[in-house]
Amino acid sequence: MTSRQLNFLIAESEPPAARDKRRKSVGKSSGETYEALLSHVAPGARCTRIAPADDCDAPLGSDTLADYDAVFITGSPLHLYEDAPECRRIVDFMRAVFASGTPAFGSCAGLQVATVAAGGSVRPMGERREAGFARRIVATDVGRDHPLLAGRAASFDAPAIHTDEVEQLPDGATLLASNGTTHVQAAEIRYGKGVFWGVQYHPEISLFEVAAALRRQTDDLLENGLASDAGAIEEHAALIEALHDAPDRRDLAWRLGLDREVTVPEQRSVEICNFVEQLVVPTRAERGRD
Repeated sequence: MTSRQLNFLIAESEPPAARDKRRKSVGKSSGETYEALLSHVAPGARCTRIAPADDCDAPLGSDTLADYDAVFITGSPLHLYEDAPECRRIVDFMRAVFASGTPAFGSCAGLQVATVAAGGSVRPMGERREAGFARRIVATDVGRDHPLLAGRAASFDAPAIHTDEVEQLPDGATLLASNGTTHVQAAEIRYGKGVFWGVQYHPEISLFEVAAALRRQTDDLLENGLASDAGAIEEHAALIEALHDAPDRRDLAWRLGLDREVTVPEQRSVEICNFVEQLVVPTRAERGRD
């Protein structure tokens, strides 16, 4: 892909308890999921994981962040509208990323972190949920020609599970995709020296991780009326997990209403591939690193 090894920084925005819970559920933290995917997207890339929301990690300055070719911001259960120490730390980190000029990508809470860092706002979704998959995502007029969404169908589904959403994009942001549930599904944010591409959904996770996320959030899904009982959630999660184990089973894809935009791993993660190829590599060349 390039003449020099790519150097990636993965910022885990989930707090320690959430990381531990996720590891017990699927064997990986959010950052470890990103690291596994990036090893396929950019073979040979060097990945460093940090946890800037934790109070035990010393903050990285913009000069240090400028040494990386890209920064990835993971999903998280943090609520960015709360004045909590961990929220302030991850937002401050994102502002340092913007100041460094290093290209950044984020999914789910990663998009929300970049939004707040650049002056936008995030809100709770109330009773609305995208649990399992975001359906019928459609690019905006600008988004149809944006490299982030290159290779996506005119309307597509994607893994998603979130209880918060972007309320207002900051100045300098461009809305790239929406659907009927969540207005901001994809966006580009320019702030200071930095460029961020992000999505509200999860192109980085497997169907196995989707199923596990539903199981972890059973209480919330029941409380908000998405299922009549825990058994219904387990049945749905089991179908998704079965499709993970046998992605060519058309009967399972049909029952779940999914197509190759979700069932084919390379297509499911196309935004991350586009980010590396269309923003990270050209930006590094502009910096004279090749």
